[in-house]
Amino acid sequence: MPVSRKWAFFDHAAVAPISAPAAQCVELWLRQALDDGDVHCAAWAAGIEQTRSAAAAMINAPREMVALVANTTAGINIVAEGFPWQPGDNVVTRSDEFPSNQYPWLHLAHRGVETRRLQCPDGRLDMDELSAACDARTRIVSISWVTYAGGFRHDLDELCDFCHRRGILLFLDAIQGLGVFPLDVSRTPVDFLSADGHKWLLGPEGAGVFYMRPEHLNRLRPVGVGWNSVVNEHDFHRIDLTLKPNAIRYEGGSQNSPGLLALGASIELLNRFPAALRAEAVEAASELACQRLRALGATIFSDRTARHRSGIVSFELPGADPQAVRRHCLAAGVVLSCRAGRLRISPHAYNTSDDVDRLIDALAAAKCSG
Repeated sequence: MPVSRKWAFFDHAAVAPISAPAAQCVELWLRQALDDGDVHCAAWAAGIEQTRSAAAAMINAPREMVALVANTTAGINIVAEGFPWQPGDNVVTRSDEFPSNQYPWLHLAHRGVETRRLQCPDGRLDMDELSAACDARTRIVSISWVTYAGGFRHDLDELCDFCHRRGILLFLDAIQGLGVFPLDVSRTPVDFLSADGHKWLLGPEGAGVFYMRPEHLNRLRPVGVGWNSVVNEHDFHRIDLTLKPNAIRYEGGSQNSPGLLALGASIELLNRFPAALRAEAVEAASELACQRLRALGATIFSDRTARHRSGIVSFELPGADPQAVRRHCLAAGVVLSCRAGRLRISPHAYNTSDDVDRLIDALAAAKCSG
């Protein structure tokens, strides 16, 4: 991760730096496109299929049930716009979800679909309150694996069991967990999943993944249909609307070749390390940071229990303005965020104890200057 030469980077929950292999892919594509035009299209297409395979391997999914999409929002809209809703149906989500996991569901109001948004004032999901919000007309529960502001990590096995015992489908916004925590969809049967690659997957913006369980393929009305959605996608003179028998039907048009190639390179880099090892490294970095933050007098708001902690830590420095602290940290070579009126750090597996030292030194200086 070349970014570490300059920065102590603690902002992977926002827009992460890309990996060196991802950058090399973009550079190669750019040179080929500049010098040769479309001569290398077949090689690019083959590389994109490797990205699909790498993404499928990360979650142990059938590769043909992984669609490569522009972003998390695109994946959510595949389901929100394609599901066979009936007036009176409802969706349940959290009120503090990232906007992309609220607006597509709220947009269904004109079709008579209600979006029920759970209040989670302490950041934790109360399963009893979730149960009370669901009824016989609840079709989907849509939840982030890890909440973006506070870092609460949901127990996916618990959520799957909860939903499926009630005949409800589970949509997982996986952007804040995928690449860090293990997920085997053959054992943890989330129904739908979407994630952009520009956070923990260390890829560029505008290149992401969508997964659906095979049994739901024909339940959804395909949206975004185009030339690449059909079985004879390269026979441009033959118009035959026979859709591909897999999730690739959602890749309607031309793709973001450099972005998807770069995403694949970063996923392959992450896949070299067991998922449990990646999670352990992220948890260790965030736990070390929490220990040092508490010693500095910070108040930690994220749930740090083993079951629910993540790589995201939300905290406050008493008496300090978060935006002023962030500016001071940037000047000191430390990158973090402000979310929901608090400071937020999000270390990745490659962050070291030296990075944590730089973070704490910068925060201590900001605290004194404030």
